[in-house]
Amino acid sequence: MVLDRPAPIGERPLHATTREARAPGEDDIAIEVRACGVCRTDLQLCEGDLAARTLPIVPGHQIVGRVSAIGSRVTRFAVGDRAAIGWLASACGACKHCHAGRENLCERAAFTGWDRDGGYATRAIARADFAFRVPESFSDADAAPLLCGGVIGYRSLKRSNVAPGGKLGLYGFGASATLTIQIARARGDRVFVCTRSIEERTRAIELGAEWAGGYDERPPEPLDGAITFAPSGDVVVAALRALDRGGTVAINAIHLDRVPEFSYDALWLERNIVSVANYTREDAEELLALAAQIPVRTVYDTFALDDANVALERLRAGRVRGAAVLVA
Repeated sequence: MVLDRPAPIGERPLHATTREARAPGEDDIAIEVRACGVCRTDLQLCEGDLAARTLPIVPGHQIVGRVSAIGSRVTRFAVGDRAAIGWLASACGACKHCHAGRENLCERAAFTGWDRDGGYATRAIARADFAFRVPESFSDADAAPLLCGGVIGYRSLKRSNVAPGGKLGLYGFGASATLTIQIARARGDRVFVCTRSIEERTRAIELGAEWAGGYDERPPEPLDGAITFAPSGDVVVAALRALDRGGTVAINAIHLDRVPEFSYDALWLERNIVSVANYTREDAEELLALAAQIPVRTVYDTFALDDANVALERLRAGRVRGAAVLVA
């Protein structure tokens, strides 16, 4: 399913096409795709909120499947192995950020489904050193949402600076938040959720939230940290105002509409606002191991590959159960 040019998702900007399969490069693996998660970032790319880097492009960066071919220098995988591909397609390995263990900030990083063709396809190619093994306790479709919503939620939890057992706020309660709350509760955090949807508030309580309310409500206790999932600057300010002294708001969004003017009193007393950009391979490896240990349970609706536009439409309308996954 290929994007030639961005357009409103109602205009069905993705179209089916058939290409000749190309051989993987010497450091690459080819994967027969069994499942690919559908992400809000894919929607933003298709509609133009996220500027395209390469067109035409095959979106999708939550890919699980079986290795069907390997490059001449690949030793980490063999044909028939199960493998997964996430958002980070490559990093230079030589810049100051890569040397500091922050390859997510590499200026020459490339991204799956943005710079390189992704997983809205029956076959995908990726660098072997940026692919992952998937715990056998997860099916292909179970694993797919972990590769974006799971790992970026995990990095956001780190960036929120909430110590285990602390008071964490989650603003928005879509696919990423439903995975993040399971990790937070497993380490003993007290979780408070703000979301517009009554159904999502109910689901949050079922997953262990201590309290759930709307964006215009303040949690009953000051928060040690918060993560915002909604791509709205108003929500960032609401989370900031709910913090205790020294608390941090981590913004889990690749695109944000704007941050409105707010009183300095909301930031005073060493409160912080930080962004969350991409992830490192270490984050992904840690998250996959932790998800198997807890275990984290993913909730999703499945769609055929040809129905990728429909999946994105339903994601936009909030009419998916947790996540959406394209399956072979």
